[in-house]
Amino acid sequence: MKTVIIQWQDQFGNWQHYTTMHHQPSAYKTAQNRASKQNRRYRLVDDGGHLLDLINP
Repeated sequence: MKTVIIQWQDQFGNWQHYTTMHHQPSAYKTAQNRASKQNRRYRLVDDGGHLLDLINP
């Protein structure tokens, strides 16, 4: 099963782990909601470290 890791970017440009999910559409929706509410950049990464999506606020 493919896992999707949600990370957010701090003020120094480092990516911090938020959570891990198994359903990519749910992970995208969660990251999109948090990006708009917290005005932070989020990204989705798979378990191999490959970038799946980048969400700007």
